[in-house]
Amino acid sequence: MCHHCLFLRAGLHEDARAASIRHARDAILHGQDDAHALTFAGFSIGMDGHDHAAAFVALDAALAISPSSAITYIVGGVMLGWAGEAERAIDWAERAMRLSPFDPWIWSACHALALGYFQSGRYEEAAKAARRAVQFNPAHSISFMLLVAPLVKLGQLREAKAAAVDVLRLQPAFRYSRQFAGVDCAPALAAALGEALRAAGLPE
Repeated sequence: MCHHCLFLRAGLHEDARAASIRHARDAILHGQDDAHALTFAGFSIGMDGHDHAAAFVALDAALAISPSSAITYIVGGVMLGWAGEAERAIDWAERAMRLSPFDPWIWSACHALALGYFQSGRYEEAAKAARRAVQFNPAHSISFMLLVAPLVKLGQLREAKAAAVDVLRLQPAFRYSRQFAGVDCAPALAAALGEALRAAGLPE
């Protein structure tokens, strides 16, 4: 997970991505009885390795061990959201929140909800979920990015531009095309998000 964070949050460098995947494969090999190991390994393989089939094999194995693992549903929901599977993303995030309403990763469940709602055209709900993500983790630029897009769709351009300023304040090198490539964003989602982010002044 450290290498995963370095990859996505510190410049998308190939050595960090490769290390994330390598350690994830080792975690799966040696952690067959450990739901957390399988969960975070699956997340790295899905997000960094862009192998969603293998990722969900690991997540399903984690849930077989620990059916009430909120973090498994959270990271699964995030992957489903970026993959364009809106309804499943919402379902997994809602399950996580029911299981652990005060989870330290609740902001990430809000990301999954925001992505799912945005793709479903439920922009008010997407903005609400993104605002909650900002509330729970105000230092994460992607929370603000996920707020920008539905605000643009709702015609609230002034607020969207203010959120865009926060994206760049927290991540000065932010480029949405690089973010989308890093997480293997579904093409239709990337196009819709990109259009909205560009309207608020965020750089491609």
